[in-house]
Amino acid sequence: IRDLVLSTRIGVHQHERLANQRVRINLELSYAEPSIVNDDLDNVVCYAELMTGIRHVVGSGHINLVETLADQIARTCLEDRRIQTAKVRVEKLDVFKEAESVGIEIERQRNPR
Repeated sequence: IRDLVLSTRIGVHQHERLANQRVRINLELSYAEPSIVNDDLDNVVCYAELMTGIRHVVGSGHINLVETLADQIARTCLEDRRIQTAKVRVEKLDVFKEAESVGIEIERQRNPR
């Protein structure tokens, strides 16, 4: 998923608690590909389910830090047992007029069991 722009309440400052801000989200996922895909959606990661999960995280209430939002999105992605790693970039788009964005990129791995 590339350049997903959503509106959410995020930030530690008082003015950020009062109004939504735009965030841009990018995902890079690696997954354990099944040996036989057979052109069957049940055998691969479903982008629609990922989008639903991301929208749920973003819409679940105020978050102070972009790092927290990125971590929550990564954890949501890793709920699909096939996904092995989730690299998540979250950027706030309207913070500084001199900069296109500010944000963070994190990478989380599935814990081997």
